[in-house]
Formats: sequence, C-alpha cells, structure tokens
Amino acid sequence: MTPSPADGERILVVDDEPDIVALVVYHLAKAKYKVSSATSGSDALALAKRERPALIVLDLMLPGMSGFDVLEQLRADPDTASIAVLMLTARKDEPDRIRGLELGADDYLTKPFSPQELVLRVGAILRRTNANAAGSDQLRIGPIVIDRSAHRVTVEGHEVELTPTEFKLLLTLAERRGRVQARTLLLETVWEAAPDIQTRTVDMHVQRLRTKLHPAGDLIETVRGFGYRLRADSDRAE
Repeated sequence: MTPSPADGERILVVDDEPDIVALVVYHLAKAKYKVSSATSGSDALALAKRERPALIVLDLMLPGMSGFDVLEQLRADPDTASIAVLMLTARKDEPDRIRGLELGADDYLTKPFSPQELVLRVGAILRRTNANAAGSDQLRIGPIVIDRSAHRVTVEGHEVELTPTEFKLLLTLAERRGRVQARTLLLETVWEAAPDIQTRTVDMHVQRLRTKLHPAGDLIETVRGFGYRLRADSDRAE
C-alpha cells in the first residue's frame, strides 16, 4: 500500500494534451495530493514560482517553450531550484533522457505510461525529499556542510542549490564516506530502484553534483568498475 502523502503536498502537472492532464490529475488527486495544472511553459514557471509545489510532472514536448527550457529555468531560479521534477517524454531515445537528467530532473517516465506507476514514482521522489528534511544535525566533510534539517548544503560558507535527488545522493555518499558505493546500490538507495532507471542516471547526477560543488566536487571519487566514494579525509560530524 502506498503511504498517504504529507498534508499540503502540491503537485503541478504540465502538459498540453488535455486527456493526459485529466488522467494524471485524476490519479494524483485520488492519491490525496493537491494538484494544479498548466498547459504551457510560461504558465508552468509562473505557477511554480507562486505555489512552490513539492513536485512538477513535466512534459518535454510543449509548444513554444519546451520542457527542457522550463526545466532549465526552474533550476536557474533560486525560488524554484529545489522543486523536484518528474519528466514525461514520448521519446525513448537515451539522449533525451540524459539531457533531462543533466538539466536536473529527478526521474523520468516514457509515454505511454501507467498512471499507477506515475503515482508510485511521485511518491518515491517525495519520500526522498521528505527524508532529507527529517534529520536535525549537520554533517561536515572538508569544506562541505550538509544540514539535514534545513535541506541545505554549503561549500566554504557559500550555499549550493541542489535538487532533491542531488541532495539525497550527496547525503548518501557523505553518510557512507570512505566506502565505495556501487551504482546499483545508489540506485536502490537514492532512486528506490525504479524499474527502468539505469546506472547511467547515477553517472549524470554525480557529474552535475561535482560541478555544483566546484573544487569540493573532487572529494567524490570514481572507483572504476564499481561506483563512487566520498573521501573520508578531513571530515567530521557535528
């Protein structure tokens, strides 16, 4: 049984196909989420800024401003940078999925899709997000400070804007620092082993995470043939 969403969690559904919007809204509302919808990129950005939804279900094939453009602008705006995003795409080509993940999407689902699977994917992303905010302590690894309760990361005192999945990935590596984490294990822990998520997803998110952490990103080491490890030197928990 899927756990009931936390009170007040809002989902924004962005798609220009009325039948798809109606289907997604119905199933999310049935799962007790509060749901808004938009049919264009500009409307989606305005609603995201005004309502601050917990998650956006974003179609990539939008008229005018594409879903990729919307995602890029969401991540560039501090007010919306941390909103979780589930991509919907009719394209099954890997480059499209990789581009979306590189821009900061948390997960993706290809059309046609099962409404029940979409609701499960939404729930999995939000559980990761809520778990990130459940703690009350800080973790310091060299210049990186992770505040679990505030869902906040700073590097040498400067705040770093991370998506919920990027935050969960960094926190997982930090909590297991010094130990190699296989890509498959990270998929199970961070992505909750979604059926068609591939190990390439981990690589894309690690790449983005390293970039955002600037020089501190070098603390994330690639262990060839296995996965990733966060170096344990110069670290301490507070």
